Amino acid sequence: MKDAFGTPQSLLVLGGTSEIALATARRLIARRTRTVWLAGRPSPALTAAAASLRALGAEVRTVPFDALDTESHEERLGKIFTEGDIDMVLLAFGVLGDQARDESDPLAAVRVAQTNYTGAVSAGLVCARALQSQGHGSLVVLSSVAGERARRANFIYGSSKAGLDAFAQGLGDALYGTGVHVMVVRPGFVRSKMTAGLEEAPLATTPEAVATAIELGLRRRSETVWVPGTLRVVMAALRHVPRPLFRRLPM
Repeated sequence: MKDAFGTPQSLLVLGGTSEIALATARRLIARRTRTVWLAGRPSPALTAAAASLRALGAEVRTVPFDALDTESHEERLGKIFTEGDIDMVLLAFGVLGDQARDESDPLAAVRVAQTNYTGAVSAGLVCARALQSQGHGSLVVLSSVAGERARRANFIYGSSKAGLDAFAQGLGDALYGTGVHVMVVRPGFVRSKMTAGLEEAPLATTPEAVATAIELGLRRRSETVWVPGTLRVVMAALRHVPRPLFRRLPM
């Protein structure tokens, strides 16, 4: 169960090598989180991530997980919940893709959509049902401001995040009153390995800043978190810009 400050004692990360997820795990371990499950494709990076969290004093276990292998989600994720209650699930996997390449390679575009949306729907529903069965817990979903309005520069990624965002909001409504809290996190451009080499967007942030916002959102039981917070106002304005003008904006 969570402590008096809303800190989960047990955490399941879907996307165990995500820089945002690991920054969040480090922050929560520093507060009171004691058990962490890292779910991801077996790799040296996943092993190293687990070791880094163990060094902070947490009990860390890894479990094989592939967002694209949806048929395995119920069995593999379900087993985790049989080991004991999970206070928080952080859905943090996703791929950025390559817009220029993906436009000319439909199969590559489909892989982005299946990872970011279909895989998330599958894993999200499995975890939501398990959280509901235990009667408590938080499901934190990493969305993106890219899903607020599709841009020419990354509409394939943005559309997948738009679908994920809408799904998570609807899931939160479906679980309202059950004891399960769903929180959607919408970061802007995050300086990370995923975005290395890309031109930095205005109001760029860091994995650590996103982790701080997630912790604060958990304490407040927020339903939506923007990182940085000023993006809420910026995107509210951009949503209403006429399309002919929107196309010409330098984004």
